[in-house]
Amino acid sequence: MAVTARALSDARARGGPRRYLMCPPVHFGVEYRINPWMDPTRPVDRARAMRQWRRIEQAYLAAGHSVVTVGPVGGLPDMVFAANAGLVSGDRVLLSRFRHPERAGEQAVYEAWFRELGFGEVVPASVVNEGEGDYLRVGPIVLGGSGFRTDRRSHDEVAEFLGRPVVALDLVDERFYHLDTALAVLADDVVAYWPGAFSRRSRGVLGDLFPDAVVAAEEDAVAFGLNACSDGATVVMPASAAGLAARYRDRGFRPVPVDTSELQKAGGSVKCCSLELPC
Repeated sequence: MAVTARALSDARARGGPRRYLMCPPVHFGVEYRINPWMDPTRPVDRARAMRQWRRIEQAYLAAGHSVVTVGPVGGLPDMVFAANAGLVSGDRVLLSRFRHPERAGEQAVYEAWFRELGFGEVVPASVVNEGEGDYLRVGPIVLGGSGFRTDRRSHDEVAEFLGRPVVALDLVDERFYHLDTALAVLADDVVAYWPGAFSRRSRGVLGDLFPDAVVAAEEDAVAFGLNACSDGATVVMPASAAGLAARYRDRGFRPVPVDTSELQKAGGSVKCCSLELPC
């Protein structure tokens, strides 16, 4: 590619305030299997999941950010993973369309919540699109993942909705079923990722766009270390990826490790629990 993310970097201040949508894991559980991490026979401690979720929330508040919560609904155990609710741009929302019927009920709940909060335009995606799980904004571009959940045909719709070009990335390891499990946006010109999650073509794209990327080790990637949320200075991340935390620190970021082991039983961690809203 002829451009780099650094050349495209916008003026968003590192460490500036963010606002996140989160959903408390009141009804959290592993009741079905739609990714390799989920095992319905493995016990889940809901109270512990709630404590872990609270620590994520507290980490955001301590960093100067704000949190808005949506009320959980019984029978929707994955609602805690609010990043999949949709994509937000100004007062407009492109609602997700989930691949698996087990999560399809979340769509109406989140649609009602966005409308109640006063978003002016709330429209459903026309093809399968799992929100910030597979679409990550980096400066003025959007990285769009596909291969297991989001349909690649949604890239054009998202590019039009967000008014930014979408760079297609192919996921090839089922453990990394969403882009946000394989790649973390650290700042408008810096990402971290594990190469093994991507096709050969996609590794080339990432290498061209982000020559200074933090390249994670597989052991940190499978510990959900890339399912992190950064404001450009502070990185809230799973405590299980200590090696990656050290790498972030070496690159000038301030990692804030939190235990998300119970949430990881359903295949998610910090970023999965967090959808960014306009401040």
